Amino acid sequence: MGMKLASVLLLMQLSGHFSSGTCGKVLVWPTEYSHWMNMKTILDELVQRGHEVTVLASSASILVHPSKTSAIKFEVYPTSLTKKDFEDLYVKLINKAIYKISKDVFWSYFSQVEEIMWEYSDCIRKLCKDTVLNKKLMTRLQESKFDVVLADAFGPCGELLAEILKTPLVYSLRFSPGYQFEKYGGGLLIPPSYVPVSLSELNDQMTFMERVKNMIYVLYFDFWFQTSNMKEWDQFYSKVLGRPTTLYETMKKADMWLIRTYWDLEFPRPLLPNIEFVGGLHCKPAKTLPKEMEDFVQSSGENGVVVFSLGSMLSNMTEERANVIASALAQIPQKVLWRFDGKKPDTLGPNTRLFKWMPQNDLLGHPKTKAFITHGGANGVYEAIYHGVPMVGIPLFADQPDNIAHMKAKGAAVRVDFNTMSSTDLLSALKTVINNPMFKENAMKLSRIQRDQPMKPLDRAVFWIEFVMRHKGAKHLRVAAHDLTWFQYHSLDVLGFLLACVATAIFVITKCCLFFNRMFATAGKKEKRE
Repeated sequence: MGMKLASVLLLMQLSGHFSSGTCGKVLVWPTEYSHWMNMKTILDELVQRGHEVTVLASSASILVHPSKTSAIKFEVYPTSLTKKDFEDLYVKLINKAIYKISKDVFWSYFSQVEEIMWEYSDCIRKLCKDTVLNKKLMTRLQESKFDVVLADAFGPCGELLAEILKTPLVYSLRFSPGYQFEKYGGGLLIPPSYVPVSLSELNDQMTFMERVKNMIYVLYFDFWFQTSNMKEWDQFYSKVLGRPTTLYETMKKADMWLIRTYWDLEFPRPLLPNIEFVGGLHCKPAKTLPKEMEDFVQSSGENGVVVFSLGSMLSNMTEERANVIASALAQIPQKVLWRFDGKKPDTLGPNTRLFKWMPQNDLLGHPKTKAFITHGGANGVYEAIYHGVPMVGIPLFADQPDNIAHMKAKGAAVRVDFNTMSSTDLLSALKTVINNPMFKENAMKLSRIQRDQPMKPLDRAVFWIEFVMRHKGAKHLRVAAHDLTWFQYHSLDVLGFLLACVATAIFVITKCCLFFNRMFATAGKKEKRE
């Protein structure tokens, strides 16, 4: 009996040894809404593989619920903001982006987008200060000895935490306006001749005038538009670290960038070794629908159904817009499942049923689904790609116009404008997508591309996080461009040196020619005198 007990204890010790040797501790700096949904998919998989995951959540966090039972640990820190403050800010910024910003004038539009980004950035900086200046919290984090920090680059601070804790850093990101974070923080190459700048709504097959427009975008984002109030962030980081530094300089130390896109949505462009595309990591086969919903779907017969969702962030659609949409939906033979939380539209047809929540992925994977009306959020677009469903895009803000522009360029979507579309416009777009087989064929082609990968996107994301933990970083994948000044990066010093050499050579040759010319002229005069 004593021998058995000793054997069991030995096995437990060995098990603990192997567990600590293969599993690590992950600290997470998250953001809210759809960004959190993507991040949580990765975190659930990390937990499933035995890693210890700790999420830093403010007391004002909207979607991160530390009180819910979860294998993910939450480190909640106090902030002067309340949940209502945070939610009101999001609602205000989203309503401004959807209803109050005119896209007619380029400069005016992006200056207002910049204002929104700065207001959001100020809020994130407040949360960051509440975190890093909380001595008790930082002491606990220091003592925890994390193996990696996983952060969403769209909400800065993760890189500062990684620097303070001297821990490797992995980013998760869809994209930043103008690719500013990726360019100046990640060193990503963005050739404007064939890579459309984010938010430009262009594709890679640009005409001459579109390339001119793209170059103007590049110059605008480089010299005028700032995703965040960089001066404030630079001063804050310098104060915390006790030395002059900048946000971008701190971001450059990231070991891996996991970009939430893939070549089915993206256009080909150059990448770096420490940048990995993991778009669609949350996609999965459809599950059985709830009975009531399944009965409604089956009642559609051969016509099938249309799934309609503008996401969770549009909470106060005007009655006028709701009636325009409902009127168009009432005129199609398909049944419609509409995610809608508001007053029932007067023009709602008998073929349309409203839901406050829908299992979107399961509906898109249903064989009777003919089309998806979407705002163009990356999560929904990737679910539609995964299941091969053509789309009618009604983009509202952020990356949504770009996502729909990409899908339109690939022949899998038709776009209409939320604020100006009529019922006729929406009806025409729906009929085009449903009745023209080209859209379904193109959507299925993208689906095959998405599914035909040597490694699933989620597995790839987790692999690189574990890779960084195993090797205590991935500095061997970091390009030397991060260590160069802007004029060194563009070889302006080398060009200047070569031009100086050429100018010196021309000067010396010219002087020699003039000297010899004078010599010959003098010699000729002497001969004539003689």
